[in-house]
Amino acid sequence: MGPENRPLDLEWLEDFLALAEHGNFSRAAQARAIAQPAFSRHIRSLEEWVGVELFDRTAHPAALTMAGERFHPLVKALLADLQAARIKTRAVHDLAAISLRIAATNALSLTVFPRWLSGMESQLRLGPVQTMSDSLQACEDLMLQRRVQFVLCHGHANAPGRLDEFHYPVLTLGRDVLVPVSIPASSTSSKPLYWLSADMEAPILMYGEESGLGRILRTCLRDQLRLRTTATASAGFTAVFTAHYAVMLKTMALEGRGIAWLPESLIADELASGKLLHAGDAGWQVSIEIRLYRQHAEMTPVAESLWQLSQQSAAASVASHPRPSAAV
Repeated sequence: MGPENRPLDLEWLEDFLALAEHGNFSRAAQARAIAQPAFSRHIRSLEEWVGVELFDRTAHPAALTMAGERFHPLVKALLADLQAARIKTRAVHDLAAISLRIAATNALSLTVFPRWLSGMESQLRLGPVQTMSDSLQACEDLMLQRRVQFVLCHGHANAPGRLDEFHYPVLTLGRDVLVPVSIPASSTSSKPLYWLSADMEAPILMYGEESGLGRILRTCLRDQLRLRTTATASAGFTAVFTAHYAVMLKTMALEGRGIAWLPESLIADELASGKLLHAGDAGWQVSIEIRLYRQHAEMTPVAESLWQLSQQSAAASVASHPRPSAAV
């Protein structure tokens, strides 16, 4: 509303910018695809709304008055902000149309997540689902930024992550095991090419700093897994390759590049076929949890229903599998 509560038509602002650009009523009206008399009325109506003349009509081409010069950048900024608001609002609407937004760490997105989601869909109508797969650090960022409702990841009590530090609600859906593996010494051998022992060097395929599995591994095997920090160090294992994702380390292990600690759920087929073998005794294994974190705040009805169903599933899993298991 302007003087005397007169309404403002946003088209007048577009017309104002067009006349300021072209300096000629006829060309500006043509650019706006309206008749010149109607265009002139719009400019006059805008000036009446503002309460001052915005153009000096005695000048050729038409020039902005001092008031018009002040008004011009404000109008451009206003229309730009309105357009940005429209785009952002539509983006929020489109995002809200997706019922569920779930982030899963790379290894679990390929193994546990599809089975878990299928189990949930058999009992609950979920609607559209958006899934993002990345490192644990990236998944934590998505949760902290409220861009996802759930995070599916591995966890360990002795290696808390940022979601634990901020006390996000969490369920344990199942259990897994990080096992050190190597290819066989030969195509006919039942012994691994590499073996872990305190007095024997072995090439290690290690997780990067952004990896949640790497954080767990470094914490739980801190004393046993002493990695060389320099080329001249005489003690410790040598990290010959580093990656954030278990899938990449699995590929390198299958190429015979060294020992990798991989989730048992990710390499079940390779262990069964003998393509990968255990490369250390039980003392080198780490039991881990398969966890589902959720947002603190109330979520959409379908997301809340998924959480309730997951709680029931987690309780049933604990009752059915009191011992560590990779089953979900």
